[in-house]
Amino acid sequence: MTGPELSDDAKVAQYRAEIRMVGRNQRLAGFALVILGAVAVWGGTVAGPAGPTIQYAGYAALALGWALMLAAIFLRTRYHRRRMQEMER
Repeated sequence: MTGPELSDDAKVAQYRAEIRMVGRNQRLAGFALVILGAVAVWGGTVAGPAGPTIQYAGYAALALGWALMLAAIFLRTRYHRRRMQEMER
C-alpha cells in the first residue's frame, strides 16, 4: 500500500471514497442493529408479558450496534493513519 496522492481535488475525492469504504459493512450492520434495538425497546413497552424480554433483546442490539459502529471508526482511523505514515516515508 502506498501513501495517498493528495495533489489535486480529484485525487482527494478519490481518497475520500476509498476511506469511506473502510469498515463499511461493520458501520451498516451497526446502524441496522441500533435502529432494530431502538424499535425493540420502544415496542417492548406495549408487547404485554413478553415486553421485558423484547426490551432486553433491544438493549443488547443497541449495545452490539454501537460497538460495531465504534469498531468501524477505529478501523477507518487506523487505515488512514497507516496511509499517512507511508506518505511521510
